[in-house]
Amino acid sequence: MCYDDQARPPRPPGATGSASGEDLVLTAADDNHFAAYAAHPEQPRSAQVLIYPDIRGLHQFYKDLALRFAEVGIAAVAMDYFGRTAGLTSRAELFEFRPHVEQMQVSTVHADARACLDYLRQGPGAEWPTFILGFCRGGSLSIYSAAQPFGLAGIVAFYAGLGRKLDEAQGTPVDVAPRIRCPVLGLFGGADAGIPPEHVAALDAALDQAGVAHEIVTYRGAPHGFFDRRAEEFAAESADAWQRLLRFMLPA
Repeated sequence: MCYDDQARPPRPPGATGSASGEDLVLTAADDNHFAAYAAHPEQPRSAQVLIYPDIRGLHQFYKDLALRFAEVGIAAVAMDYFGRTAGLTSRAELFEFRPHVEQMQVSTVHADARACLDYLRQGPGAEWPTFILGFCRGGSLSIYSAAQPFGLAGIVAFYAGLGRKLDEAQGTPVDVAPRIRCPVLGLFGGADAGIPPEHVAALDAALDQAGVAHEIVTYRGAPHGFFDRRAEEFAAESADAWQRLLRFMLPA
């Protein structure tokens, strides 16, 4: 897993504003009820993001991350994956996520994502550029989502696993790359033993060949999960990642 219960996202660079957050229960088109968390900026900056968590689902790291985005003016919703199999129970560290991960389907993740996107696009959000940002398994899922007709302005994949087929019909995230419909920002750790550099190179090459606008960044020596306030030795890498995120999402 990426993060334990003590992990917290680094703060974005520069001054930040005020934001408020709330727990939600959203309903997908197939009537699945699932947990989400919405963060609302006091001073919106015409962008919004749906956050795909790591393999544990919606835990505190991602609620805090949604607030950090809202503090820089980006409305955010973080979603849970396991409403169909685990209901609305807690995703704290003792949650036994593995049996539920085994039952995950990309198609139902997309159904829940659609409900989150509909929530974000209410009111003024209907006209704002919308992004999906994912971590670990969520990073992989963001790549699958980039090939869907979601009307996205872009996707961001933090330490996305690239070699595993999360959907047998679609293949691996690298296989999906030629069908991507929006720009991609990929952020990886060079010391991440679970994501070989040749997989990252294959993604980069596939996006090049498909003509998809993209930026792939590998932070030399950084491990999986380096984007964590506790990882002081990688504070510079986290700050750089924030700067790239904000350049990617906010208009100049």
